Amino acid sequence: MKNLFSRIKYTVTADIHELLDNKEQKNPLAMLNQYLRECERETEKVRSLFERQSRLKEEFTREYMEAQRLAEKRAHQVEVASQAGEVELYDFVIAEKNQYEARADRLKEAAEAAGKQLDELERKYAEMKHKLKDMHLKRLEIMGRENVARANYRINKVLDTDQAMDKSSARFDEMENYLTRLEDQVNTNYYRNTIDARIAELEKQAKNNESDLIS
Repeated sequence: MKNLFSRIKYTVTADIHELLDNKEQKNPLAMLNQYLRECERETEKVRSLFERQSRLKEEFTREYMEAQRLAEKRAHQVEVASQAGEVELYDFVIAEKNQYEARADRLKEAAEAAGKQLDELERKYAEMKHKLKDMHLKRLEIMGRENVARANYRINKVLDTDQAMDKSSARFDEMENYLTRLEDQVNTNYYRNTIDARIAELEKQAKNNESDLIS
């Protein structure tokens, strides 16, 4: 009986594992994990672009400051060349001054635009990180619900198995009782038949003794 109950237990356990494996293949948590990994990769890409944009803004700012410095330098040289009456030198440095000023204006606009774009990227990047964090928390919530569902499933399955084993045990008890009664009946019949045979033997011996005495 113990071996039978063990086989029942192992069979039920194997069925539970197979069912849970099938459920895991269709588990929405696996899909959520995949989606999270994709979002993490996209967030990492945005982080790289944000850092790149920050470096571009710094580069624009450095170039602007350098162009502004050179424009101021050429402005001073224009005054010196003008006072010295150096026409050719004056024409050269004033052309340079105008180029540096135009470049400075262009770089200033580029730096300001890069700064606005950087602020926008930073805002969106922060939103992505918050969203990703919320998704991780949601994943934990789903994992908790899944654990409870799995635990309840296993508990219910074990309880159902106990009930099935109780029914099987009751049937085996009935069978054992029947076999015990049958064995008792066989033993009783055997003993009764043995007694009858013994009595018959004794009676036969008694008759033989009486015959011997008469003779």
